[in-house]
Amino acid sequence: MSDQNDLTKHKADNTDSDITSQNIHAQQVSIKSWTQKILVVLLCTASFYGGWKSYESNMVNECTANGGKMIEGQKTMICQLS
Repeated sequence: MSDQNDLTKHKADNTDSDITSQNIHAQQVSIKSWTQKILVVLLCTASFYGGWKSYESNMVNECTANGGKMIEGQKTMICQLS
């Protein structure tokens, strides 16, 4: 009988430590998840900005290749052919 009581008590102790371990692990996963989301947003922003600047550069190169020059408007760039 005492062996069964020891096994039950030992099993209960393991369950408590497993629950504590799971709670700590859940918090670590949550923090990791937030940092990954922030990293993805930063990478998407950088990618969008890089693509936008690349597009502008290609438009300027096309304009100058066709014998034009870029004129700055209020919010846009205009290619004026000579």
